[in-house]
Amino acid sequence: MIQKSMKQVGKIFGAPIVIEGRTWFPLVQLITWGIMTWLAGRQKKHRKPIERMAVGAITMPVVLGSEWGHNLAHAAIANRIGKPADGFMVIGGMPRLIYQDINDCTVSPKQHTVRALGGPVFNLGLLLLALFFRHLSPPNSLRREVADVAVRVNAFIGFIALLPIPFIDGGPILKWWLVHRGRDPLQADDIVRKVNGIMGCAMSTTSFIAAKKRRWLMAVLLALFAGTSLGVASGLIKEQVE
Repeated sequence: MIQKSMKQVGKIFGAPIVIEGRTWFPLVQLITWGIMTWLAGRQKKHRKPIERMAVGAITMPVVLGSEWGHNLAHAAIANRIGKPADGFMVIGGMPRLIYQDINDCTVSPKQHTVRALGGPVFNLGLLLLALFFRHLSPPNSLRREVADVAVRVNAFIGFIALLPIPFIDGGPILKWWLVHRGRDPLQADDIVRKVNGIMGCAMSTTSFIAAKKRRWLMAVLLALFAGTSLGVASGLIKEQVE
């Protein structure tokens, strides 16, 4: 929700760009730069510290740019269909789209679905371009390394975005597709909760298997999404407080 304490600093695709205090500070960029620098050294241990930092400075925008583009695509599609987002907030240097009312009755089910599809479609397109760029890049080159990062991050964002969790794109896509097919919003919400219950159990099991195989990152991510899905299914986690 947009609060009075927020300050508008611009406008993009019909949505005001807002900040609150120092939320504009690029904290996520700095953290991601550090992570990508560490990964650059882990992958090629012969690299000097300055080389690792340089590679991190190149790959960091690839990672975060994919997320920025994802959100900008949502905003662009929303504006294109005449139902722009209510706000575009910058938190820690990263974007967050704001919709004051997620059940806005002035937005048709089809328009809700199209708005939600904008981000995943963008990442799918970027994934295809990254795969093509990777095919043209020499093995063990910096170009191949950058392409690999682009492939992985866009595949990850695209997959995660389509999970039927209400807070991300898959939830609204499923909900409003069901409404478009004749269910009322409350019935659609109930189905989404049931789907999250099944998915939460499946991801919990997969997380356990990943942990047994010592794939810790996958195990943690699956556990987080499993917990969110189960929270949605039980009603403990709600997308919008009534």
